This record gives sequence, C-alpha cells and structure tokens, in this order.
Amino acid sequence: MNLTDRIVVVTGAAGGIGAALSRRFAAEGAAAVVVADLDPEAADAVAEGIGPVAHAIALDVTDEEQVRDLVADTEERYGRIDLFCANAGVTTGGGVEVDDAGWDRAWRVNVLAHVYSSRAVLPGMLARGGGHLLHTCSAAGVLTAVGDAAYTATKHASVGFAEWLAITYRDRGIRVSALCPQGVDTPMLADGLAEGHLGARVVAASGAVLTPDQVAEAAVAGLAEERFLILPHPEVADYARRRAEDPDGWQAGMRKLVRRLTR
Repeated sequence: MNLTDRIVVVTGAAGGIGAALSRRFAAEGAAAVVVADLDPEAADAVAEGIGPVAHAIALDVTDEEQVRDLVADTEERYGRIDLFCANAGVTTGGGVEVDDAGWDRAWRVNVLAHVYSSRAVLPGMLARGGGHLLHTCSAAGVLTAVGDAAYTATKHASVGFAEWLAITYRDRGIRVSALCPQGVDTPMLADGLAEGHLGARVVAASGAVLTPDQVAEAAVAGLAEERFLILPHPEVADYARRRAEDPDGWQAGMRKLVRRLTR
C-alpha cells in the first residue's frame, strides 16, 4: 500500500504504537488520519500535533455500535476508508486466577474489536474492490506472553482471525496484515514492569525494546510489501520456527528463562 492520499483510521491512537502509526501515516502523505481512542482528550492532542489531516474521535472499540458509527462517519466525511488499523489492546498481567471480568475485557478489546471493525468496514471496501486491514496482534499471537494467560489466548485468536480474513478476502481485493511486535517502549510495558508483572519482565529480557516510531516504520514497510505477518523484531520469525519444530524444547527454554527471572 502506498499511503499517499489514503484515508486511514487508527484505533487506540492516543498513545504508544497507535499514536506513532497515526503520525507516520500522515508523514507518508495520507489525505486523512482518523485518531480514535477511548481517551478523547489524548486523541485530540495527537491529532493537533499531526495537523489538519488528522481528525480525533472518541471510541470504545468494544461497543460495536460506536465502531459502526465511526466507519459511517468517516465514509461520509471522506468518501471511503482505505486502511483500517485495529490497534487497541489490553493486558491483564495474570494467569488463570484473573477473574471473568478481566478475561472478558481482554477478549472484547483484543479480539471482538477486530471483528467489529471488520464487519463495519468490509462492505465499503468490497464494494470499491480494495482496502487494507492492519491488526495489531503482538508477537504473543505467534509465541506466548509468559505471565499473561488472557493476553496469550486473545492475541493468538487475533492472529487466527486476521489469517482467516486474509484467506477469505484477498482474492476480492482486501489486503490483511498482522502487526506483531515483541517489546515496545509503551505505557503497557512500562506499567507492567513497574508493577513487577512476570510477562513484562520476560519481554524486557527477551530482546530489544523498540520505540513506537520504530514499530511504525516497520508497519509502513510491511504495508508497502503487502505482507501478512509484519515483524518489527525479525527474530520472532526464528522463535516461531523453533517453537513449531520443537515445541517441547521451546517450552523448556521458556521455563528456564522464567526460573532465572523469578529466583
């Protein structure tokens, strides 16, 4: 995808990866960038920093009616949506002990929000014969988020859903990409480290922690090449191969890392 003159929507865009994507898409020449987030004041600040091409809107990605309204409003305002980035995500920092409310929130933000946006935006894209969906799924979606059971399960589901979309709609002009970074210097990781969450500590110990701008750069390159899996940390592909070829050995290695961090 060439981003010049494109109409783009980014959810979870008030900070971290979402804000970096929004800024980078504008810098690449997008005609409009819709900065959508649960925090309207923070979304306004990002949009103001980008300039006239950006438009901020309050959005709860777990509310399907709000997602439909966002898509309808954007299509009415700009005529179309070329790229929809379902980027919002949440962690729990826990395992099976996390209560049902925590599991439900992870499921609704990390998976159902992708379903809602796809339902809303696909009809217009299909009618025009083209469009691109970018889903932020995390390296946890192809590996495991040690210390966070709900994040692991829901990110695996998000990658699976993105793959289903790619298989189902590619021949009808729809491109789908799953953005799967590992460690990124965002409040999600910083807060997890501050609270001593095992998952955050494993991520920080497992390789380079990229800036959100580096992730956005990788996303733009992946979109240009129309890649399905966009891996800002290239080593994730090697990890995934090892995990597939020797799952018992992979799990043993991860347990060894956990033991080292929890002594």
